[in-house]
Amino acid sequence: MTQTAPVAQAQPGRSRTGDIVRLAIALGFTLAVVAYTWLAHGHLSLTLVVASAFGAYMAMNIGANDVANNVGPAVGAKAMSLGTAIAIAAVFEAAGAIIAGGEVVGTIRSGIIDPSRIEDPREFIWLMMGALLAAALWLNLATWLGAPVSTTHSIVGGVLGAGIAAAGWDLANWGTVRNIAASWVISPVFGGLLAAAFLYVIKRTITYKSDLIGASRRMVPILLGLMGWAFATYLATKGLDKLLDLSFAEAVAAGGVVGAATWAWTSLRVRQKAALQSNDKEGVNALFAMPLIFAAALLSFAHGSNDVANAIGPLAAIYDTLLTEGISVRAAVPLWVMVIGALGLAIGLALYGPKLIRTVGTEITDMDLMRAYCIAMAAAITVIIASKLGLPISTTHVTIGAVFGVGFLREYLKANYARILREIEEHHRDHGSAAHEVETFIKAFEAASREEKSRMLKELKQRGKRGQSEISKAERKSLGKVHRKQLVKRAVMLRVIAAWIITVPATACLSALVFFTIRGMMLS
Repeated sequence: MTQTAPVAQAQPGRSRTGDIVRLAIALGFTLAVVAYTWLAHGHLSLTLVVASAFGAYMAMNIGANDVANNVGPAVGAKAMSLGTAIAIAAVFEAAGAIIAGGEVVGTIRSGIIDPSRIEDPREFIWLMMGALLAAALWLNLATWLGAPVSTTHSIVGGVLGAGIAAAGWDLANWGTVRNIAASWVISPVFGGLLAAAFLYVIKRTITYKSDLIGASRRMVPILLGLMGWAFATYLATKGLDKLLDLSFAEAVAAGGVVGAATWAWTSLRVRQKAALQSNDKEGVNALFAMPLIFAAALLSFAHGSNDVANAIGPLAAIYDTLLTEGISVRAAVPLWVMVIGALGLAIGLALYGPKLIRTVGTEITDMDLMRAYCIAMAAAITVIIASKLGLPISTTHVTIGAVFGVGFLREYLKANYARILREIEEHHRDHGSAAHEVETFIKAFEAASREEKSRMLKELKQRGKRGQSEISKAERKSLGKVHRKQLVKRAVMLRVIAAWIITVPATACLSALVFFTIRGMMLS
């Protein structure tokens, strides 16, 4: 007892020390941003100095909350360690922000309000500051609660609330608001269905074959070729769209070339690697490890190039308004503003990202490499389709919806499978030899491949017609239903869904409060 007590007491101390160190680093970064802005651009206005602190704070919160979606499934599937994931994501997020973040951003995110209704540039600056701080505070709270939320929806809610506070309800583009609200349903549902579909295909073509490695040699190169196409197209449409002027058809065609090359290269590599793997799910999973690392890097690059605008867009708008003394629909992004966004993403991820990475990777559902592949594919393809259709979706909602989809498919089917087998056993427990027959059949059925299951059920049906089977017709149909559905069980994370639903109204109310506070201070 005397030896274990100090160890138990040391854990909270180490945790508190870590929290203090992380907070000190975050404050140090924010103060460094403030100092630079004061020395280099403080002559414009002290307002810009304060806004730069808000931008740094927002960027760190985006890194802490949103980046987990890109690497969480791969970490949960053990494709890479948490430390490796943080390093890869931090580098590629920053690279995406600086290289492909764009020289110009929209001052009003997603066209949520009409800036022409705001006549006073000061009101516009206060609006942007209120939106930025409110969105950052909401993301901070969501991260603390362990809820991955949409940073785009956060800044949209912030702009909406502060805009209404500045110029009334008519300022908002309510059609855009309705589209964003619709995306709360469209994004996770479509991502979940697509991820479940990919997992079902993998089960049908690989994991329910008796020769798993042989099936893998045929199917894995096709799956990885499809992955190459999806991520090349995704990168062309969402990651490098500010650098490459490609039409949607050209992006798809370029993705096709990359996909074909990926299929040709992986066909050889998979054959070589498959020969060294065991003929089980672990052996099949190993074939997806390296592609998932590439997927995490590409998702992070694309995320950095797009979502950095949520942090630096309002700051760039404030800087542009102070320079021109007018309100612009689009604003140039100076390099120093882009660097603040890029570094903030990386620092926020490194300091506070692990909590959300664990949530996405392990807490929603059990993860392996094949399921992580399905989630990554669902996220990429959903974004591609949404870009073509012009749908305002959230990549966070898509990814988490895909995690839910995989979990629902596995967890519901597993529970259903176990329930039906239990009912059969209970029904025949008093039948003596019949019970033994059922038990033997169930054991053989569970160990069989899909083709063998089909044969066993067919034979069982014929025996039932001849009155030779103790398993009833209703039970055979029920067992056949399980056979068709494969595996199932279900799980829900209510706190995540609740956080999604209230993100826009919560940030809107908070930003209105911040706007009135700032205006009151500035006019007093």
